[in-house]
Amino acid sequence: MAWETWLIFFVASIGLSLTPGPNSLLALTHGAIHGPVRTLNTIAGGALGFACVIALSMFGIASVLAVAENMLFIMKILGGLYLIWLGIQVWRAPAPGQNLHQGQRDKSSKLAKQGFLAALSNPKVILFFAAFLPQFIDPSRDLWLQFLVMMLTFVLIECLTEFLIAGFAGSISAWLKRCGKGFNKVCGSLFVLIGAALPISS
Repeated sequence: MAWETWLIFFVASIGLSLTPGPNSLLALTHGAIHGPVRTLNTIAGGALGFACVIALSMFGIASVLAVAENMLFIMKILGGLYLIWLGIQVWRAPAPGQNLHQGQRDKSSKLAKQGFLAALSNPKVILFFAAFLPQFIDPSRDLWLQFLVMMLTFVLIECLTEFLIAGFAGSISAWLKRCGKGFNKVCGSLFVLIGAALPISS
């Protein structure tokens, strides 16, 4: 991959990472509830999930999903149900800013799992990457090296973006102590809406 091509991909990845989605919303929610440091577990899980999505796109799974419409619809249903379930969990979570007992705090592995599944919950992302990544591939160069460079570039940008979002949520903790339950309900409702809209989206 030429330097100029990578630079264009870098800018495009920033724009893609800034687009609202389940993982950025999850980073915002977990940043408010658990703080930016603990949200690193969520971000790490999401990074692994996005790496898997990019790998699936590169291996041609997107072509199968594009042809097998029934399979895509089933995956949308499952992804939507997970996001709805996640929204209910966020709705019921303790208000951000409250001191949680150690036994009530989500384990790091649970946060990472939620981030990972949020990244995988939308099969349309696989189709998007399948259309997005080939624009930057140079057939005359090592394909595996280009794949690795693009994957690492996007994942690192996505991680930094989500950490900044989590940090923002942590910086308004004083406001969240007053309006925390309302914040949880809004974020939970957004997850439910995204999950409900996913199966009927084109």
